[in-house]
Amino acid sequence: MTSLASHLSAHGVQRRHLLTTLALAGAGLPAWAQTDWPAGKLITWVVPYPAGGSTDVLGRNIALKLGAALSTNVIVDNKAGATGTIGAAYVAKAAPDGLTLLGTSIGPQAIAPHLMAKLPYDHITAFEPVITVGTIPHMLVVGVNQPFKTVADLLTAAKAQPGKLAFASGGNGTILHMQGELLAQQTGARFIHVPYKGDTPALQDTLAEQVQFMFAPVAAALPHVQSGKLRALAVTSAQRLKALPAVPTMGEAGLKDFVVEQWQAVFAPAKTPAPIVQRLNREIAGALKDPALVALADKLGVTLVGGSPQQLGDLQKADSAKWAKVIKEGGIKAD
Repeated sequence: MTSLASHLSAHGVQRRHLLTTLALAGAGLPAWAQTDWPAGKLITWVVPYPAGGSTDVLGRNIALKLGAALSTNVIVDNKAGATGTIGAAYVAKAAPDGLTLLGTSIGPQAIAPHLMAKLPYDHITAFEPVITVGTIPHMLVVGVNQPFKTVADLLTAAKAQPGKLAFASGGNGTILHMQGELLAQQTGARFIHVPYKGDTPALQDTLAEQVQFMFAPVAAALPHVQSGKLRALAVTSAQRLKALPAVPTMGEAGLKDFVVEQWQAVFAPAKTPAPIVQRLNREIAGALKDPALVALADKLGVTLVGGSPQQLGDLQKADSAKWAKVIKEGGIKAD
């Protein structure tokens, strides 16, 4: 009897210890791990630009598919201003619970931080990369009456007339501006930068030949190239574009390190739990394969990508370092 009593007593102690351990472990788990995240809670997809642009349009369509996959609602909230950094700052300060996301682009995540004296967040450490949505290639275009038939022609003229040829961009510090600066730094040519309030007026003045050239998003410039109003000298992607098979890449035109693609991506606040980030990545990756979304992206000139959070993080860090160098060497400041 004594032996049996001792055995039951020891078993009871072990059982109480196990229950205590499980209780403590459960108490230490965050709320999202105890429930089926997002458990019907509303998710806010912040777009740091005005409504109507490609980042906004794609974001809204992805948000619909994401909401359906998670059995909840995902609303899009446009928080525009300061080249996208207002919306980014909002998400950086949000709770890391997977209920606030940033659907953004290369600007506020890799360029703007190096142009502005002070931001209320660190563009790398304040976020968890989720997924790369897609990339937007650009092309170097000139008016059809310009004498330049190749990139070499343009550079020869620029070096013969330092500071005479002008290029347009959608604004100071934009990716279009950065490409003009990169071209100058890689070749030693000197250009005049003419910033506009948006890509559209910049393209209009390039068509009107008020400026000699610009780097333009393919979707915006392609119809004018196809109609013969603009001449494409090169594309900035690593490979030639299917829509313009005869147009060389910048690498083929002699600038081997000139590969520029404007990316769009999704980020969450720093310290968002890894299981939530992985779930978001998985569901958004699924949305990117939807034929309707692929067709929409084609119309917007966006090549859908996907990939892992790590791949997006590596892309962001590489581009941040790249543009930081261009901005420093060019002495570029925010407006």
